[in-house]
Amino acid sequence: MAGEIRSFRDLRVYQEAFEVQQHIFDLSKTWPKEEKYALIDQIRRSSRSIGGNVAESWAKRRYPSHFLSKLTDADGELQETSHWLRTAMACGYISPKDEPLLQSRLAQIGKMLGKMMEIPEKFAPAGEF
Repeated sequence: MAGEIRSFRDLRVYQEAFEVQQHIFDLSKTWPKEEKYALIDQIRRSSRSIGGNVAESWAKRRYPSHFLSKLTDADGELQETSHWLRTAMACGYISPKDEPLLQSRLAQIGKMLGKMMEIPEKFAPAGEF
């Protein structure tokens, strides 16, 4: 957490999640049309929800249980995204070289979420908790 955090956009975890969602979006553009309402929708939704839940947690950081709940939701969406990436690789839509790189990035995001959940008081507005 280097520098002052004024918004969820300043959180490294949010920035990483946003980059991964965009990478997944770009990759999924090349997948078969028959996957449009199945795998493509699922992976785009879950990958976008990681950052969305981080943003929502920021708004709820004054309330520790709500803050932790939204971070837990972000982690759940991360795990779902990981599953869909494995599925995409099994179907031949992602190369065996790209999938581990994305999984590694998701694992890093998961570690960041875990650290935030361990020390929620560091994210509370001044004078709270």
